[in-house]
Amino acid sequence: MMIALILASIALVALLLVVRLTRGRRLNLNVLENPTDHLRAVDVDAFRNLVDPGEEEFLRTNLPPAEFRRIQRERLRAAVDYVSCAAQNAAILLRLADAGRRSPDPATAEAAEKLVNNALRLRLYALHAIPRLYLGMILPGARISPAGIAERYEQMTRQVVLLGCLQYPTRGVSAAL
Repeated sequence: MMIALILASIALVALLLVVRLTRGRRLNLNVLENPTDHLRAVDVDAFRNLVDPGEEEFLRTNLPPAEFRRIQRERLRAAVDYVSCAAQNAAILLRLADAGRRSPDPATAEAAEKLVNNALRLRLYALHAIPRLYLGMILPGARISPAGIAERYEQMTRQVVLLGCLQYPTRGVSAAL
C-alpha cells in the first residue's frame, strides 16, 4: 500500500512538471510583438558551474556532509531555475521562429526551421533535466550532470543571431538571451 502511494505521488509530481514545462505553448500573442519583454537572461557559465561534477566533488571533499547536502540542494535549486528560464525562452523563440518559417526568403525560413528544431530539443531536454535535478536534491550523493542543456541553449542563441543577420525582425532578442 505504501509503495502504491509513493508511486502515485511520483506520478502526480511528474504530471505537474510536464504541465508546467509545456505551459509555454499557451504564450499570448504579445510575445511576437515584443519578445524581449518576455525573455529572461540565462547565465550559461553560472549554470555550467552549478552542474559541474568537478565542482561538486570539490565541495564534497571540503565540506562536512550535512553542509555539503544543504549547499548542493541550493545549487540544484538554482540549476532548476536556470533550466526553467531556458525552457521558457525556448518556448518564446519557438513562437518567433514559427512565424519566421513562413518567410518568403529561403535562407530565413531555413534558419527559422533550425531554430524551431533547437528550441524543441531544448524543451525536451529540460523535461528530462528538471526531474533529474530534483532527484539530485532528494539524493545529494547521486551523480546528476545536465550540462548538455548549456550547449543546446548556446546553439539556440546562435540560431537567433543568424535570424537577425538575415534581416528577420528579431528585435534585439539575441541581446536579451
